Amino acid sequence: MMDEDHMLPEESASGHPLRHHVLVWARDLIISLIVAAVIILFVYQPVEVEGTSMQPTLTDQERIFINKFAYRFRFEDIQRGDMVVFRFPHDPSKSYIKRVIGLPGDTIHIERGTVFVNGSRIDEPYVAADYRDSQSWGPGTVGSDCYFVLGDHRSSSNDSRNWGMVNRDLIYGKAVFIYWPLDRIGPVR
Repeated sequence: MMDEDHMLPEESASGHPLRHHVLVWARDLIISLIVAAVIILFVYQPVEVEGTSMQPTLTDQERIFINKFAYRFRFEDIQRGDMVVFRFPHDPSKSYIKRVIGLPGDTIHIERGTVFVNGSRIDEPYVAADYRDSQSWGPGTVGSDCYFVLGDHRSSSNDSRNWGMVNRDLIYGKAVFIYWPLDRIGPVR
């Protein structure tokens, strides 16, 4: 006589090994779906890039993951150079993705396309020569808990030069990983 712990699957208490396997599989599937939902709701969210304002870093119709966790709970500070996703200040039903250029308290000045932060020219290797413009702006000081954001494709970007600063409360994610198309898969740089 065998003890219950050593029973073969066909000798299980239910007498239905197929039913037992289906229940185990269903349980594992439900747990996996719950874990995936928690990750998508609180940590990573897939989004589709619409438009050309972040070229060449991100392209139209590209799919990326954004990290919603780091900024939501302030485990990570927003840094100059981060690509952030935020609700558009003039229509919170729309989301934009732009690069952070100015932090709270910074003075921003753009002279014929060259960006100066606190009087010093910043290096912008992510802005391709073909995508630069000759627009001037400012000077202006970034308010408390606000950020100055620009698109990488300066000649086709609707950004802080047009509608002002982005309040910290509107920023809900950081672009972290490109997952489509497959030839561009990898971390966002």
